[in-house]
Amino acid sequence: MKLFITRHGETEENKLGILQGHMPGQLSKEGIEQAKALAHRLKDEYFDVIYSSDLKRVVDTTQEIMAYHHDKKLVFTEELRERDFGELTGKTRQELQAGSGLDVEPKQGESKAAFFARAKKILQDLLVKHEKETVLLVCHGGIGQLIIAQIFGKNYEEMLAMEKLGNTSLSIFEIALDGTYQEIYYNSTSHLK
Repeated sequence: MKLFITRHGETEENKLGILQGHMPGQLSKEGIEQAKALAHRLKDEYFDVIYSSDLKRVVDTTQEIMAYHHDKKLVFTEELRERDFGELTGKTRQELQAGSGLDVEPKQGESKAAFFARAKKILQDLLVKHEKETVLLVCHGGIGQLIIAQIFGKNYEEMLAMEKLGNTSLSIFEIALDGTYQEIYYNSTSHLK
């Protein structure tokens, strides 16, 4: 399977350091430009299927990509949503003294273990369902980073040390059913320069 993973464009909430979780999120002017640049970068790529988070910030990013891929199968799914931060949703990283939303543990919402398990299931399901196909995931920084951590064979703590995915960054891997992989790009934002 050839797997493309990208993150939504910058949101107004990203600029303020807000943990968005399941909030819709509003693309900033910069975020809209990033999404257009990403769409242009992907315009000549072939995809068998495109999976997108159903949250607004990702849907808006996906719509830009679909301008060049309107004939492709598009699936909106809750599985690709960002982590549910429960009572911490809407708070800033500064308020929580958190480096990212990945290192907090809300009382309600999704635990680190549940979030990690969701990413693992997504990757396993994709490998079985699309073994010889090319797939694009349009998602969020947290879930995207966790799926990539699964590819790299990293645990949750090791994942926290990974480079944070930039807005509309592109990571591309070729992955075999046995989990062996070839990294083509990781966190590339060359289309934004």
